[in-house]
Amino acid sequence: MPTRRERANAIRALSMDAVQKAKSGHPGAPMGMADIAEVLWCDHLQHNPANPQWVNRDRFVLSNGHGSMLLYSLLHLTGYDVTLDDLKNFRQLHSRTPGHPEYGYTAGVETTTGPLGQGIANAVGFALAEKVLAAQFNRENHAIVDHYTYVFLGDGCMMEGISHEVCSLAGTLGLNKLIAFYDDNGISIDGNVQGWFGDDTPARFTAYGWNVLPNIDGHDGEAIAKAIEAAKASDKPTLICCKTTIGFGSPNKAGKESSHGAPLGDDEIALTRKQLGWNHGPFEIPADIAAEWDATEAGAKAQAAWDAKFAAYAQAYPELAAEYTRRMAGELPADFAAKAAQYIADVAAKGETIASRKASQNALNAYGPLLPELLGGSADLAGSNLTLWKGCKGLTADDASGNYVFYGVREFGMSAIMNGVALHGGLIPYGATFLMFMEYARNAVRMSALMKQRVLYVFTHDSIGLGEDGPTHQPVEQMASLRTTPNLDTWRPCDAVESAVAWKYALERKDGPSALIFSRQNLDHQARTEAQVANINRGGYVLKDCQGEPELILISTGSEVGLAVKAYDALTAQGRKVRVVSMPSTNVFDVQDAAYKQSVLPIEVGARIAIEAAHADFWYKYVGLDGRIIGMHSYGESAPAEQLFAEFGFTLDNVLSCAAELLED
Repeated sequence: MPTRRERANAIRALSMDAVQKAKSGHPGAPMGMADIAEVLWCDHLQHNPANPQWVNRDRFVLSNGHGSMLLYSLLHLTGYDVTLDDLKNFRQLHSRTPGHPEYGYTAGVETTTGPLGQGIANAVGFALAEKVLAAQFNRENHAIVDHYTYVFLGDGCMMEGISHEVCSLAGTLGLNKLIAFYDDNGISIDGNVQGWFGDDTPARFTAYGWNVLPNIDGHDGEAIAKAIEAAKASDKPTLICCKTTIGFGSPNKAGKESSHGAPLGDDEIALTRKQLGWNHGPFEIPADIAAEWDATEAGAKAQAAWDAKFAAYAQAYPELAAEYTRRMAGELPADFAAKAAQYIADVAAKGETIASRKASQNALNAYGPLLPELLGGSADLAGSNLTLWKGCKGLTADDASGNYVFYGVREFGMSAIMNGVALHGGLIPYGATFLMFMEYARNAVRMSALMKQRVLYVFTHDSIGLGEDGPTHQPVEQMASLRTTPNLDTWRPCDAVESAVAWKYALERKDGPSALIFSRQNLDHQARTEAQVANINRGGYVLKDCQGEPELILISTGSEVGLAVKAYDALTAQGRKVRVVSMPSTNVFDVQDAAYKQSVLPIEVGARIAIEAAHADFWYKYVGLDGRIIGMHSYGESAPAEQLFAEFGFTLDNVLSCAAELLED
């Protein structure tokens, strides 16, 4: 029977062969962590290669995603749909084995882990989701939600600030099903990390409230096995600090940065094979070792055992079982669409003039009771973001049955955790901060879009209308950044009706995230017909119109729509033919059919003015080079909002002046 080391050497051989064939990649980390991976995947990981989406599987996250050949090797060896040809096609165009693990490309890859630190953050999200769902669904003698989240991470993840944000929160919330393996090899791209990373990592995690197992020999299978057992017995998240040698087995490159991010080279691979006693050709795995790795039979048995448990649960608690099945399938309740539509109609009839952040909270109060899968939160701004609704219950380490996370001042960590929650399934996460502080979370927002996850970002205090807090808090360029992010729908509603529609649209969307941008100040209600309310769903629509073809189109969003309507009234009184287009989501509008877009913005009408208290340049795509844009060309100032709007040209007089210039041309 093959030894543990021989099984681990299969990972090393496949990793160095694939990197060499690609002439690109990172062989060192897979070679260094192969012994840890062998113990975890052969003896502990609960998974079914034949069904990578089995809901009660353990989640495995490779946070140091540059070592992707470690994960691809594991998936191939254990029986997932990752073939030797896939390994030979490592890092090639349209490959199922891209340079970093990419969610949706490869069976068994739980999350995209390119940017360092976000993998451990996603893992916290997975563990959080498991704890919440277990508290909500498990009953005595019926633990149907019962799995671990395992994560590998390296020095780079530890150095990234996001690891502090998320690991601190994981300790506070007592996420004891989270087990992290720290690849403490002392090497990063620039060399030995002692010159720039001297942290006492075990003490740091102890301070977070973690169970820490320091100084584990990462090449000693028995020591690793004992550490995993100890971690499973803990009531805290666990960090297993594994001392490893990067590039283990390479005679000339082991323990050196030269094995980190480049192929070993043919000569060094030959020497490594000899040192490891691996007398097999490139991409060749002996049958006895392959048989030891194959997890398909064990995986099928594990899932069958759980299926039997769930059948007993369904018999004892049929309603809970049906609800769990619905939520893990990502389906909204059957009556949600109709009830949400009725709420929108009621809001339209009521006609309140309120801040859109308050309208957002009202929408949560309406939709929240319909959606037990909502898991909300805010980065220490709940009272300003208005993300707490009447049915919110905060999570604690002792009681995770609630639906609201107090994330603290952790914008980046919050956003990356939400990605993990969404990827886990069974919950729809939303989280909030000021729009300006989206900048702290920016890369996690991008990852939501890249992975096509239903994550809802609530960004309030959307413009210079924030007022006295000044330019450090007043967003200018942020909306343009969000709107130009592929697969992210960005909404900036102009009143309570558009706010309710934006929430409904985002909740119903399954294939990507949404950014919902709301105002601090009150916004006038805009009267609409039923047809106009229906067209909000199309991202942009005609709010005010004239008889026949317009000679001027005013395009606006958010708080500035009210200004556009005032200009419309004034120009109409002058006998001008004007149209107002409210465009709460440019992303959604852009994907409408050509006929609809032409009906809203007819190409024949070149006289156009865009009005928005945000970066002006974004709007040229809608007004053309001959149009006018009343927007921001600089940062804001500290002053009351009404003074700032006047200072930067968001006045009726300025709109009318621009209109006069266009109409005279």
